[in-house]
Amino acid sequence: MTPKESNNGKLPIFADNKNPHNSKMKPRKSKYPRIENLSIIDIAAEGKSLGKVGDMVVFVPGTVPGDVVNIQINNKRRRFMEGYVTEFVEYSPLRIEPVCKHYGECGGCKWQALPYEKQLEFKQRQVSDQLSRLGGIELPEISPIIPSERSEYYRNKLEFTFSNKRWITRQEAAEGTEIKNGDALGFHIPGMFDKILAIDWCHLQDEPSNAIRLAVAEFTQQHGISYYDIRTHEGMMRNLIIRTSTTTDVMVIVVFAEDEPESRTALLDFLKEKFPAITSLNYIVNTKLNDSIGDQQVIPYSGKPYIEEEMEGLRFRINPKSFYQTNSAGAYELYKVARDFAGLTGSEVVYDLYTGIGTIANFVARKASKVVGIEYVPEAIEDAKVNSQLNGLDNTLFFAGDMKDVLNRQFIERHGHPDVIILDPPRAGIHEDVAHTILGAAPDRIVYVSCNPATQARDLAIFDAAYRVERVQPVDMFPHTHHVENVVLLAKR
Repeated sequence: MTPKESNNGKLPIFADNKNPHNSKMKPRKSKYPRIENLSIIDIAAEGKSLGKVGDMVVFVPGTVPGDVVNIQINNKRRRFMEGYVTEFVEYSPLRIEPVCKHYGECGGCKWQALPYEKQLEFKQRQVSDQLSRLGGIELPEISPIIPSERSEYYRNKLEFTFSNKRWITRQEAAEGTEIKNGDALGFHIPGMFDKILAIDWCHLQDEPSNAIRLAVAEFTQQHGISYYDIRTHEGMMRNLIIRTSTTTDVMVIVVFAEDEPESRTALLDFLKEKFPAITSLNYIVNTKLNDSIGDQQVIPYSGKPYIEEEMEGLRFRINPKSFYQTNSAGAYELYKVARDFAGLTGSEVVYDLYTGIGTIANFVARKASKVVGIEYVPEAIEDAKVNSQLNGLDNTLFFAGDMKDVLNRQFIERHGHPDVIILDPPRAGIHEDVAHTILGAAPDRIVYVSCNPATQARDLAIFDAAYRVERVQPVDMFPHTHHVENVVLLAKR
């Protein structure tokens, strides 16, 4: 395929390309070289691809294996270089037309130009490479990756940002479009903390997500409600969070930067009337300098203060701050794998580490004698307890605190020796002290669920002296991205 045969002959847009129309300064001549006719030969980390110039690896975003490109280098190190595409000389036969008009500019869904089956192949290889190369341990044959049920509209949560610093797209710049309104509601441009791309349509979350976001943008702009300026910390509209569920619940959280009741009430009443599908409408007034809401009060405005998710007849309440896997169907597949790997017969004591709102703990409780969940966030633990009560489960216990402080010998003596430990830590993996405590507890089986096979591999190396890896199952929950979940079963040697 030649460039003229794809995308109407237009150069694909990539956020790594510097846009002079978003700066008052003329672009400087680069001190780094241009490289012509670079063949892209493989997928690399973080959604990038790579080529080679001699022995030097060159990372290039927005490309797929088989592309031939001219690039401008913008970062050079001793062992590698990074660059961005200035021209496509030849398109890869693997390349497909991205479905989203914002592809390459918003920074998300970087693999849209790859067929989904190829994405799965690369993720499978990523898991294998990282576990073997970084873990350096003996591995069984890795099971074929479980695909996502949907490759579009699979997310149950999206967070959008308001800004008075609207990003001017390359198309707008090329066409000389006059931008009269500098406000934008959408996603951050990668590497630009103060620039927001106004999103026309996002293919990640089912309706009414797009309709709500577009209506909020239209209402606030028509009524002159100011958008936040992250540099001066002025303006009222700050963030919009939309959560949906398989039970058709819809939660909206509007984050304001100023406590201005008249405008706030007008917007919330508008949403309440226009979107009766919203079952939980909430707001936050966040006057801090950062966007985090973990320490902020969520104020219910109408409907329930939560939404509910369902799995196998179990119901899970999700509050505005609750963590829940963002792909509901994928989460069900992931938890089924974890339960299968646990090999429960009904007599086991199970420890669920990093339990969150107790989703896995409650999911496996019917097949266990007792489940003990530990989580750092106290509010999540309260949610976990409510979820057990909601589902009539009386064999679960939940505790809040730092894992390395809570999980110790005295805790295990008090609550019972675990036959099985299930852990689903953050991307950073587990603390070394936690790993050694798990080794000291010596469960028969460890089920390690991870969203980052690289840190998982590091942790598996610690367990290797006492445990062998028996099963490995990747699960794709994030189509069009390089992210992948992976479940590993460890058994005593």
